[in-house]
Amino acid sequence: MADARLKQKLARGEFIVAPGVFDMISAMLAERVGFDAVYASGYWLTASYLGIPDAGIATYTDMLNRVSRVVEKSTAPVIADADTGFGGLLNVQHTVRGYEKAGVSAIQIEDQEFPKKCGHTPYRRVVPLEDMVAKVKVAVDSRQSENFLVIARTDARTGLGFDAAVQRGVAYAEAGADIVFVESLQSDDEMRRACAAIDKPLIANMSDGGKTPIRAAKQLAELGYSLAIFPAMAALAASAAMDAAMRNLKTSGTSVSPEVPLFSFDEFCGLVGFEDVWAFEEKWREVLQK
Repeated sequence: MADARLKQKLARGEFIVAPGVFDMISAMLAERVGFDAVYASGYWLTASYLGIPDAGIATYTDMLNRVSRVVEKSTAPVIADADTGFGGLLNVQHTVRGYEKAGVSAIQIEDQEFPKKCGHTPYRRVVPLEDMVAKVKVAVDSRQSENFLVIARTDARTGLGFDAAVQRGVAYAEAGADIVFVESLQSDDEMRRACAAIDKPLIANMSDGGKTPIRAAKQLAELGYSLAIFPAMAALAASAAMDAAMRNLKTSGTSVSPEVPLFSFDEFCGLVGFEDVWAFEEKWREVLQK
């Protein structure tokens, strides 16, 4: 049975903020802070796991393996990117069942042509509306529990314009999507109008450096959104910190610098769970010392 908490929070009208996690360290940090949900981003999981662009190269198996590990490290509901569903209608069914079995709480499927590309990069094209409507219907029909939510994303704004994107959002909602994701909206006015036109919860993509203006949770709620993902923040912060540390080491020959703050080693040991190892060693010390 899928985790019901995400669905319940949406039903109660609670605004949900989900940071993007891209590896086990970011997942554990998000867990420690205590978010209501986390977002497993295809862009950032692909970058951290395979070191390649989010351009439809990562496979279903790549993503499922990585998403499964995020689920294991998070007690919060996991919203997971599944690109285009990794193929046709049969692939969508297989993907939905695999993600649900892995413990994901919500799956995101988009209407780009294959191979897909990151939603804030050029050269994206979308499939015909009726093709994506069929995918949404198959996704909804394939889930085992209604607590497992289907997020339908449209990338039509960039190539076809705002009205076409909203038209698709309405169609995907009518096809049974639990949440609608209109990608790359370019102003507060567009965000407000999209939320007003689509009769389902909408998700805001607060991707740093993307086309959509970054707004705080309170502002997004006022615009009409029900939840927001911040997919890039943790990865960009980690990349900036590591780049600064590497450059400092290269120029100074040491890791010690007031300009490069480091996590304490003891704190990191706590983050990854070494206390459990030490407790085990203490409990079984007499046996282990024989």
